[in-house]
Amino acid sequence: MGNLLLNRSLSRWYDLKEHPVQRKLIDDDVRFKIVPAGRRSGKSERAKRYLAHKALNNGDEMYFAAAPTRDQAKKIWWDDLKLLTFSSSHIKSPSESNLIIYLPNNTQIHIIGLDVPARMEGTFWSGGIIDEIANVKTDSWALNIRPALDTFNPTRPDYKAWCWLIGVPEGLNNDYFELYQYASSANDPDWKAYHWISADILPDDIIASAKRSMSTKQYKQEYEASFETATGRIYEDYSKENYTNEAIKPHEQLLWYHDFNYTPMSNGIGVRRGDDIYMLDEIILTSAVSRQSAMEFVERYKNHQNKNVIIYGDPAGRAGEKHGHASDYTDMEDVLRLNNWKFTRRVKRKAPAIKDRQNAVRAKVKNAAGEVTLFVNTQLCPYTHKGLSTVQYKKGSSFLEEETDYQHITTAFGYMIDYEFPVGQQVPDLFEVKFV
Repeated sequence: MGNLLLNRSLSRWYDLKEHPVQRKLIDDDVRFKIVPAGRRSGKSERAKRYLAHKALNNGDEMYFAAAPTRDQAKKIWWDDLKLLTFSSSHIKSPSESNLIIYLPNNTQIHIIGLDVPARMEGTFWSGGIIDEIANVKTDSWALNIRPALDTFNPTRPDYKAWCWLIGVPEGLNNDYFELYQYASSANDPDWKAYHWISADILPDDIIASAKRSMSTKQYKQEYEASFETATGRIYEDYSKENYTNEAIKPHEQLLWYHDFNYTPMSNGIGVRRGDDIYMLDEIILTSAVSRQSAMEFVERYKNHQNKNVIIYGDPAGRAGEKHGHASDYTDMEDVLRLNNWKFTRRVKRKAPAIKDRQNAVRAKVKNAAGEVTLFVNTQLCPYTHKGLSTVQYKKGSSFLEEETDYQHITTAFGYMIDYEFPVGQQVPDLFEVKFV
């Protein structure tokens, strides 16, 4: 067993693709390093190896590896650092409860969740690395982290703790952007910024695949580490390229997507042709409930040949089902059954993050490869068209600037597109109910 664990640790130190900026990141003698770099481009791997190397080669030190929450920190750092530091061969085993690695040279590595920034306080740190820095609580750097790193250690009066701050950017309205700006322009010898894009590291086919699945703005943010602001139109690439005169064909399976707002009660009807989504009809009702929406649907499509519909919407529409009560979905499905419709309900267990839903729609409107795979019949879907054309962000936020009647239909088709073409999750949280 000992040799097996040792071999696992040795194999973890596989060769990496060399990159000049990554080499400078490792070699430069700078106290604070800001590292906005593209996704899957090696920033976290370089950070883990750097921290492990420092710990293995320097005794009596206290290092930290942090992330926005304890769960994130454990997921990002724990298993890899145990392997990279050969912890299976250490005299003292790592503490699985406290997330501390104890090295034979009396150095420790602490895994820290910054959901409680005060966890940084009270220790004479030697240095450390914070991953996913864009998602760390606002002002944590100024109020907790930097003061902890500046704490005077009387046993080492000339020593200053170092820190890397790494991660993919997320807009301009956070500490990460301000720290990056300072490191880039202040000419402060304690600070330096390091930037590279994913295309420098990843194969061409991976980059091409990412461009097909993301909007231009999201691709720039995630794979080029660009600080993209959330401002203006949410669906900024929606244009005449997305307009269509297509209509629903009698044999096509209908996609029926919902937002259960009381007024307007907004739902749309579309079809899928390959990977293209066509939004070709909508039902907008004033002061209505879900059953009324379903009655309108079955009346409008009573002569449609394909009586097997797929239903999408907000997970909150299931409220009451756990205790055997009716819900928005069961009310609609009762109407469908009575009118000889079959259905499949495709609703995630939890509502997707707003930015994930918006990014999924953006990638269909027009992806970073320039492909358009979302089409709207602007005559039959005026609310859909108006929503895609006009809904805007609040400045520096992923929320809408103001509530309008048109936003509800954008929420509805957002649930549908996020379910079928998710871009924000590694493992889709899907839930399906069928009546056949």
